[in-house]
Amino acid sequence: MVQNILIKILLAPFSLLYGIGISMRNFFYRKGLLKGMEFSLPVISIGNLSIGGTGKTPHIEYLIRLLKDYVNVATLSRGYQRKTKGYLEVQPSFSAEQSGDEPLQFARKFGDILVTVGEDRSFAIPKIVQNHPTTQAILLDDAFQHLSVKPGLNIMLTDYSRLFTRDYLLPSGRLREWRSSYQRADIIIVSKCPKDLSEKERDTILAEIKPFPHQQVFFTYYEYGNPYYMFNPQQRFGLQEDWDVLVICAIAGTDYLLNYLNSRVNSVNALEFEDHHYFTKYDLGKLQQGFSNLPSDKKVIITTEKDAMRLELHREFLLKEKLPILSLPVEVAFLFNEGTRFDGLVKEYLMGFKV
Repeated sequence: MVQNILIKILLAPFSLLYGIGISMRNFFYRKGLLKGMEFSLPVISIGNLSIGGTGKTPHIEYLIRLLKDYVNVATLSRGYQRKTKGYLEVQPSFSAEQSGDEPLQFARKFGDILVTVGEDRSFAIPKIVQNHPTTQAILLDDAFQHLSVKPGLNIMLTDYSRLFTRDYLLPSGRLREWRSSYQRADIIIVSKCPKDLSEKERDTILAEIKPFPHQQVFFTYYEYGNPYYMFNPQQRFGLQEDWDVLVICAIAGTDYLLNYLNSRVNSVNALEFEDHHYFTKYDLGKLQQGFSNLPSDKKVIITTEKDAMRLELHREFLLKEKLPILSLPVEVAFLFNEGTRFDGLVKEYLMGFKV
């Protein structure tokens, strides 16, 4: 604890310099010296102030499920750590190296929507409209801090276990902007909450966030589904109390996942890596060894759906070694029966949109 405080103190001058740069950029946008582009179709941004781990992917999937049967929806991501450049329309046959892991996950789970990647969102959105003029709404992935595009509905996530109100600017903390930037959000979602979050704690968090009159605040948690064999989603399995599980994951913030598994299986061991890490042959060797060392006849390997996109790059090795890797699906659920109210706000925005 003392060491962490000392590190934050040492990094504070760098955070201040970073914050000055961010403040200047935001000032230029506020004064109109730089302008965020607006478009003639609804654009919904799902992002956060921190550098990751708030659960953007499951929330985007929630919005896809909410909208796809009623409007022609497209997603636009940066395609973080992909090895391609420029605007790209993602196909299910792609690899994570071509598109990034999250866009590939969207493309495979939702074959009836358009999934795109592009570093320059202000360029990519016109490309979507040009190539697919029937597109009726665009979901922007991780775009809260990208002011070059002005979304019609701005959704900001903050992790229950690390609220933005208690965090600090990079590099002493995880915030990409000053805390005050939350005022740009139309909707704030406190994600990864305990399923039994009390109304008293909700009210305490609301008092800490201090939402503006134009802002609505919601609280969500994760509902995990039955894991399925990574190379055949049709093969699903219920978690068993006598299973010994080896988890391999490269996501920001693993506590929620590991706590869930610990409550449902006999034992959990984890191989953890940095967010979006591309697994190497050495990593796979450690996975194989760790699995072999589990002293159990009832043992499996579990990963997230996002990590499975990158693990698939080692498909031949995994199949050859017969490693039983299961992907664990997750969906977002709203606390306090407020899912309907959230859905209504999104639909109200779409129905009231005017060019």
